[in-house]
Amino acid sequence: MSQLPRVCSHCSAIVPDGHYYCGRCGSHHAEGEEGGIQVLFYGPMQAPGRAKLILICGEAIEGMSYHLNATHHHAGRMSGVIPFEDPYISEQHADFYYVDNKIYLRDEGSVNGTFLRVRGSVPLQDYDIIRAGDHLFRFERLYVEPPYVYDDGTTFYASPTADIRFRLIQISEGGLQGKAYASPHGEVAVGREGCDLSFPDDVHLSVKHFSVSDADDAIILTDHNSKNGTFLRIRDSVQLQHGDYLFIGEQLMRVEIAV
Repeated sequence: MSQLPRVCSHCSAIVPDGHYYCGRCGSHHAEGEEGGIQVLFYGPMQAPGRAKLILICGEAIEGMSYHLNATHHHAGRMSGVIPFEDPYISEQHADFYYVDNKIYLRDEGSVNGTFLRVRGSVPLQDYDIIRAGDHLFRFERLYVEPPYVYDDGTTFYASPTADIRFRLIQISEGGLQGKAYASPHGEVAVGREGCDLSFPDDVHLSVKHFSVSDADDAIILTDHNSKNGTFLRIRDSVQLQHGDYLFIGEQLMRVEIAV
């Protein structure tokens, strides 16, 4: 009776006799370890828990997929296993990697950042960058300083300040500051029409696309069921979920995870 092949418990790949590590995912397997009789997938692209990226909009053919079956998958401008010719992508831009069979995304210090689509509402941190339609915005908290008094006792004259806790600033080409708005009512709405910051020429913005609002102990970013979504630049590593959307440069991709 022939010996049954060893099967990787992480990705279901065949581990040849005499090998201590899975050739696909890198998991350790002791010599002589047997997987027993298991039901296998037809091919490696169906490995459970493994993810793939579907290109929704970008330079390559829409619908093109990138299968994430190794441990690390670097994306960059003409480098890594996910290469793009996009000039807005850094040479070493981002890394998709697994920890405990869960997929994570980390920005590798890229110039223009990596953006993840917001699900519902999320709290903001100072200097967070928001992407919506064809526009970028920077969120800034405001800290009202007491009137400045010179050494001779003269008080610096300025417009009276309102009780405003934050502002939203449009980032234009070259990093220049565009429109800026700070609402005394504790909310700034952004969209194509009738908002505090309106951009009627941006066909990718919904009428009321997103808002930033004061919620006592936090400032909240809310997407208003916009058609194309609101994206937030990631700061640290984030775990990805099935159905997530992300921007790397001008490449919009969707995450799909096999179950």
